[in-house]
Amino acid sequence: MTSSPASRTYAWIVFALTFGLLLSDYMSRQVLNVVFPYLKAEWALTDGRLGALSGIVSLAVGVLAIPLSLLADRWGRIKSLVLMAALWSLATLGCGFARNFEQMLLARALVGVGEAAYGSVGIAVVLAAFPLNMRATLTGAFLSGGMIGSVLGISLGGLIATQFGWRATFVGMALFGLALTITYPLIVKEARVARLSVVSVAMSSRANSSTLRSLIGSRAVICAYLGSGVQVFISGALLAWLPSFLSRQYHLPVARAGLVTAVFVLTSAIGMTVCGRICDRFGANAPATKMSLAVTFCLICFAVLTLAFQLPVGAPQLVLIALGMFIGAGTVGPAGAMVANLTPAVVHGTAFAILSLANNLLGLAPGPVVTGMLADAFGLPAALQLVPLASLLSAAIFWFGRRAYRRDVQRQSATASAF
Repeated sequence: MTSSPASRTYAWIVFALTFGLLLSDYMSRQVLNVVFPYLKAEWALTDGRLGALSGIVSLAVGVLAIPLSLLADRWGRIKSLVLMAALWSLATLGCGFARNFEQMLLARALVGVGEAAYGSVGIAVVLAAFPLNMRATLTGAFLSGGMIGSVLGISLGGLIATQFGWRATFVGMALFGLALTITYPLIVKEARVARLSVVSVAMSSRANSSTLRSLIGSRAVICAYLGSGVQVFISGALLAWLPSFLSRQYHLPVARAGLVTAVFVLTSAIGMTVCGRICDRFGANAPATKMSLAVTFCLICFAVLTLAFQLPVGAPQLVLIALGMFIGAGTVGPAGAMVANLTPAVVHGTAFAILSLANNLLGLAPGPVVTGMLADAFGLPAALQLVPLASLLSAAIFWFGRRAYRRDVQRQSATASAF
């Protein structure tokens, strides 16, 4: 990879624009939540139908992430990203003009189709533009955009809806996405990004059955998928239930509970980046250190959050919850770096789609549901005391993968050098 100032500057421009589109992705996805009361009143929708408008996006993402990522790896990542962003932006614009539930459901489904593979293909583009020793930092920093975009979508959407009506919220999010969609291909070029990465150039035409098998072809990469997904269970549970916890235990109004939760979300986003940087700093010359650090982050998260939910209501509890979410999100960077190191660059988009699928199926989807079932049985405070146990399971998975990580990385490097 070249290291001239011009190349480094261009790489950061690629990061900024790709990150900006990720913000648009999650702003368009989450802005719906803030207009639920408007839709319920105007269209007389049940809570079930409101939930369907939100769930249809996650369903589309879950079903289409892997096949669309694989298609993008073969067809061209930059072209694919632009097409995806155009689709979700236009679909979000369509939400603003929907006249009934059915039209809104169709528009939201198209939002999900557009967003399905963006995160996985976007991080593949970013990693291709930077040195290998920055993978954990970049993965954590890039994927933190999902949380930041969610906060922006909800907060800005609420302001726009209050001033201009709920339809304007969708129009505003769509215009932001379309502006970036037009700008992106004018600056980010497939060939120029490829020139920044020796690996991608060498392997650009060698996607075959062997490289596809490598997506699940080693114990270490499977443990990276599974360990990440189980750890994300905690984020899924806390993001869903912290507003209710703050409202019930701290007697905060709904709006203020949401604001405090947003601070916790941003804490997680910062944790992704900082812990990813720690992983790159201390794991540069010792590949297995990435797995060891992931184990460490999980164990610290377990200890801190377990203590936090044992404490009485007060500032110390809130500080420990924030610290636990900061450390708990720290496995995102190491897991992404592991996946990138253990799979060929030519299928990184698909590899990150599998990682995203694991995060959703094992973490983000069951976290809120399981916690809710535990809350029904034992009460919400008791349920949240049990949530950190997921970190112990994640630590065990990462530790099991650590034993094979060095061998599997060496095997992947040997395979790459044969091309």
